[in-house]
Amino acid sequence: MNSNKYLPILVSGFGAAVLTAVPYVKAFSYFLIIPAASFVALYLNLRVNNVLPPISIKSAIVYGFLTGLVLALFSSTFEILITFIAHSNDFVTTLPQTEAAMRSLNMGSLLDQTMGLLNKMSSEIVTYGFSLLYTIAITFSNVVIDSIFGIIGGIIGRLIINKKTRQNKI
Repeated sequence: MNSNKYLPILVSGFGAAVLTAVPYVKAFSYFLIIPAASFVALYLNLRVNNVLPPISIKSAIVYGFLTGLVLALFSSTFEILITFIAHSNDFVTTLPQTEAAMRSLNMGSLLDQTMGLLNKMSSEIVTYGFSLLYTIAITFSNVVIDSIFGIIGGIIGRLIINKKTRQNKI
């Protein structure tokens, strides 16, 4: 078994997770950082493991998915750690605006139940620096979203790498 097989995924996923922990850079994560991490993982796989192009669609999807998964796990860990240290995060800061926006929708008792849960999570974060429900929610959300954008990045990266390879052969 090749010990370097998953190294490009780990390196690019970890690097992207570090970037997504930076407050203002985080805004670009879904459309730029996550797809770029999948592209980097594919490119590093070519270089480290001496894989010859063209890259198959299956490999691109697998590398994109795994890069998104690694990125989600690392970024969730960083988010939880920073929240634990700071006893605050974006969720706590924006909760009042979220509540105002949700109240304008006139959702009735569903809103009261939802806001009760969100306020409980917020108070746990402020008091203890940790909320189990928040941890589960942020991890699940990151896994789903980062994997989807990772797959998209893997497919785009495949197209770019295969196109460059074809151009160099002509």
